[in-house]
Amino acid sequence: MRVITARNPLSEAIKIAEAWEGFIQTKYGTNKSDKETSAFRNYQVADEEQPLVSAFYKENHEKQTLAHVLEKKELYGELNHGEMGIWEALELLNTLVDESDPDTQMSQIVHSIQSAEAARRDNQPRWMILTALIHDLGKYLFFLGEPQWTVVGDTFPVGCEFSSKIVYSSYLEKNPDYHHPIYSTKYGIYSPHCGLDQVHLSYGHDEYFYQVCKPYLPVEALYIIRHHSFYACHTDGEYGWLLNTHDIEMLKWVRLFNQYDLYSKAEEEPDVIALKPYYKELIEEFFPCKIKW
Repeated sequence: MRVITARNPLSEAIKIAEAWEGFIQTKYGTNKSDKETSAFRNYQVADEEQPLVSAFYKENHEKQTLAHVLEKKELYGELNHGEMGIWEALELLNTLVDESDPDTQMSQIVHSIQSAEAARRDNQPRWMILTALIHDLGKYLFFLGEPQWTVVGDTFPVGCEFSSKIVYSSYLEKNPDYHHPIYSTKYGIYSPHCGLDQVHLSYGHDEYFYQVCKPYLPVEALYIIRHHSFYACHTDGEYGWLLNTHDIEMLKWVRLFNQYDLYSKAEEEPDVIALKPYYKELIEEFFPCKIKW
């Protein structure tokens, strides 16, 4: 198993994040946290106060090509990069701060439990609480040596025309696929209403962890894990021409989940030690002790 030692390349990003905390905004969803709804996911403010976010998306958009996505799917699709338990993975990711996310500089395990506790307070099904807990574990790719531009960030289809609703869409003009004679057309390599299961999204933790979880979770949970970063579709309503009836049914779960993923980030930091027994029991309800990664 090829694992790099955990490191902290984001110390400067954390300092910058502290300078603009309280100013970031959002246009998404219904806020259930104690932070103003106008204080999440404003990438324009993040661009001014936290240029790391802008720099991240510039690299992401220039390099996420169809060829890159296919290469990563082949590399990681066999799940031959080690075996590890779910709680073990949560603890491993505890040192990771997400460069693409202007809403948090907390460790991943804290955000994971915040999301799960928010779903739990709303009496969501146990599979939804678990999904909230584990949805970001595909960021294990970071520890396999992948750069963050192919691990985190909003996802988008490759192999067809890029939408202007993709965050920082102007950066996509430097993507090699932008002027491709086929990939730059509206439908590209796809057919109308083919379904997202037939669509290649920019590669990252969503797709990777979906493949990891396929044998264990219900279809709704798997769909959330695979598509929770596809904001251009599930929040801005783009790419409706790709959706089939299954997607339309499943997207309601993604939108419900989104409030636990996004708006729990302003909540008080949970007591991880006290909550650990509950969540280990929940994990054991769905997963064996070790799974393939």
